[in-house]
Amino acid sequence: MIYWTLFITFLQIGAVSFGGGYGMISIIREKVLLYGWLTEEELLNMIAVSESTPGPIAVNMATFVGSTQGGPWGALCATLGVVLPSFIVILLIAALIRNLLKYRGVIAFLNGVRPGIVGLILATALTMGLQCLFQFQTVKDPLLPDVRGLIILGLLILISVLWKKLRKQKLSPILLILISAGLGLLLYAI
Repeated sequence: MIYWTLFITFLQIGAVSFGGGYGMISIIREKVLLYGWLTEEELLNMIAVSESTPGPIAVNMATFVGSTQGGPWGALCATLGVVLPSFIVILLIAALIRNLLKYRGVIAFLNGVRPGIVGLILATALTMGLQCLFQFQTVKDPLLPDVRGLIILGLLILISVLWKKLRKQKLSPILLILISAGLGLLLYAI
């Protein structure tokens, strides 16, 4: 029964999530916590791992959640569920794209969806930032700063700004992940 639940849950997530993997994070978070599949801390760790590994973040997250709940078959069911809606939509769009973009309604729909996706991504980033850096989960919780986490964030911002100023280009996200992993090992192992 867990396989069916994983498939249907991630099928629903894939069907209503516009904006790619980052837009899905808030919905995945809601469902995963609702079912008790992961704790908030496990979810944050899983998001970090999903972001750091090759492949789309939503697929990585679905695979991870599925594997924790149902092993390899659970991973397959969750992954299939999350990619199936996009696969079908992309097939339809690829077949009809030239004709669809001629309609003002389609363009208006896409223009309307974009700000909503940005809002979902920002809300998720804010929620994760408050939880990760200040252990803040509800309005009643006090802000308890994670000094080491704030130091890592500050150093990453400083490194990025200096890199861009000196090199005239953005620092690679891969390098940022490696630097943050090194800082995490250094600061949290002490």
